[in-house]
Amino acid sequence: MLENISERLQNALRFITRQAYVSDKEIAEYLREIQRALIMGDVDVRLVIQLTEEIKKELKETGEEYGISLKDRITYLTYQGLVKILGGEKKELRIIPNQLNVFVFMGIQGSGKTTTVGKIAHYLKKNRNMRVGVIAGDVFRPGAVDQLKQLLKDEIPLYSNTSKKNSIEVIKEGIEWASKLGLEVVLVDTAGRHRTEESLMEEMAQIINEVNPTATILVIDAMIGQQARIQAEAFNKVAKVGYVIVTKMDGSAKGGGALSAIASVGAPIIFIGIGEGIDEIEEFDPIKFVSRLLGKPDLESIISRVQKMSKEERLRAQKMVRGRFTIEEFIQQLESAKKIGGIQNILSSLPGGARLSKKDMEELFIKVKKWRAIVNSMSREEREDVTIMDSSRIRRVARGSGTSEKDVRELIKQYMLAKKTIKKISKGAFRNISRLRL
Repeated sequence: MLENISERLQNALRFITRQAYVSDKEIAEYLREIQRALIMGDVDVRLVIQLTEEIKKELKETGEEYGISLKDRITYLTYQGLVKILGGEKKELRIIPNQLNVFVFMGIQGSGKTTTVGKIAHYLKKNRNMRVGVIAGDVFRPGAVDQLKQLLKDEIPLYSNTSKKNSIEVIKEGIEWASKLGLEVVLVDTAGRHRTEESLMEEMAQIINEVNPTATILVIDAMIGQQARIQAEAFNKVAKVGYVIVTKMDGSAKGGGALSAIASVGAPIIFIGIGEGIDEIEEFDPIKFVSRLLGKPDLESIISRVQKMSKEERLRAQKMVRGRFTIEEFIQQLESAKKIGGIQNILSSLPGGARLSKKDMEELFIKVKKWRAIVNSMSREEREDVTIMDSSRIRRVARGSGTSEKDVRELIKQYMLAKKTIKKISKGAFRNISRLRL
């Protein structure tokens, strides 16, 4: 599925991650490769430019961030941008409990609509344990009913009435039939139509008005690429599109274009067809789809690192490496150190790979809870400037925190030592930080 675009995107990521240092020149080359990959995948040029411009803007606005490498940030921003293009978070077909849910399928002739109806019927029965039926609402195409019979294989109940040539009457009868059977979901197949065929589009509008379905489902062929947007918009004017299913994703070089075009319309893509078999359909998850395109194993670890470290934590880390942090920020950083790699990762990212000893770090972690109590007992003025802590202040804080004066003095000593050490280590590094890209 979209092997070419996936290979190109992964090559671009490999290019940027293998650089010893990443300058503006390498970033520009990386973004050009991303643009080429997406345009080759038939993604709208405007969306491609928007993605790369947003990446550049984000990198410029955030500047240097500590605890997360520039390479990881570039990868993560690419991942976020692609997910956004494809519709954001995963959406599912919403089944309303304790009532008959009616879903009307629509699409142009040849899009794979009838086959998709059969696939979704089996999917809902097998994977969601639903009582599901199908209505053969296409009264124009010879063989439509027979095709559904073959797809459903007597496993899914089917309503049809070949003696009638009025789709609305057949569908209404089918809904009554589904209610009597106590079904939870009924899928309505309709005649394929083209956006320029006014009579058929008008009939679709009449079907929606008369039937008042739970939602409509538009079936789009991935082979049409960016033209998917025009189709979706045309159908949306006639009958509000609730969900989209994209077929033939297994053999289409234009799949990226279809997915991005439809997602921009606003209707969520809920399934993609990945083959002719009755089970060859899968729920569409933009996050997993992008992960697959970019190389899932590496991406998962990067996403995990970036998401675990909040913006606030990154700002604290920045203050840490500059030696400009209060005793309270010192404790906050220690409390989050195990989760984000904390001081060790920050220091190891600086030239020379300087690190506090493992033994010192372990001792600090053991004492963090006690130190938190001490800091909580300090006044705001004392937290901002510990140099004002004289003997009387130390006694008061010790009593208030349930610790000893020795504990208070030790915290102050360790804080001052860490501040001095980190500032000394980073002094040379920040002299040329504007050109340093880790």
